[in-house]
Amino acid sequence: MIDVAATGMKIINNVEKVIVGKRSTVVLAVVASFSEGHILLEDVPGVAKTMLARALAASMGCSFKRIQCTPDLLPTDVTGTSIFNQKLNEFEFRPGPIFAQTVLADEINRTTPRTQAALLEAMAERHVTVDGTTYPLEQPFLVLATQNPIDHEGTFPLPEAQLDRFIVRLSLGYPNLEEEGKMLELLQESHPIDQLTSVTSPEEIVACQKEVRRVFMDEKVRTYILQLVRRTREHDDLRLGASPRASLALFHASQALAAVRGRNYVLPDDVKRLAVAVMAHRLILRPEARLRKFTAASIIENILSEIPVPVPTNIQGKDA
Repeated sequence: MIDVAATGMKIINNVEKVIVGKRSTVVLAVVASFSEGHILLEDVPGVAKTMLARALAASMGCSFKRIQCTPDLLPTDVTGTSIFNQKLNEFEFRPGPIFAQTVLADEINRTTPRTQAALLEAMAERHVTVDGTTYPLEQPFLVLATQNPIDHEGTFPLPEAQLDRFIVRLSLGYPNLEEEGKMLELLQESHPIDQLTSVTSPEEIVACQKEVRRVFMDEKVRTYILQLVRRTREHDDLRLGASPRASLALFHASQALAAVRGRNYVLPDDVKRLAVAVMAHRLILRPEARLRKFTAASIIENILSEIPVPVPTNIQGKDA
């Protein structure tokens, strides 16, 4: 049986050789990977979104491909296409960049909805269909998509159906003065990403994903998740609440966070820690709520304060 906490800590410490002062975000990225989910990195340019994706792939020993999303990008540029081989006198499939274990869709909102949709089947089903033939994707499979929330010129906002495919939305934010100073010191001669080596293997990541699903969750904690999700659907300031996929995402992410923290059971604090990251990007506010300066995150925080936190009575196991 693999030690999920030890494996997760090795990845986190290794990624922090490149990403300075963003431990909480790195932890959530590892949690998303162990949950078999995908990550949306939404932040301003220059805060190391791409570096986080590269460092995560390198640390896990996974193959990595980058898709630079532009308005002229075609679905076949993502999935691949069939090329006629004159020597064999037949068509042969040339796989696209989606056939990697870690895929970075950089500035995903700059490509057209048609190309954005090319990612949906891969993200949801872990396989790709081209010219009527279905090709399985190698496991583990992780999509990290980035987008800039400030510049909306020439962009195509992600539809709700695609946002719902991301298990978490993360933001790195600007470093503080001390962290930025350390960053300058690290990058003085070369970039640390060039020397970053793997600390785990893809097989270990798959084993961690399977082990995470065995983490125990008390019925009261499961009910707590359902209450949180249900309240978003009934909230007066929300036009669209969280979907059943959000319930499942919060369930699996809480299991992964508990495992990374060294426990074989989920606590309500795990759910509370993940609620905003898992649900905020799935909600749509009413116009009047936006006028009152409400955000999806603030509404979720308000819901968390309203619902009583359960006390699990059937906890199996103990802290590692």
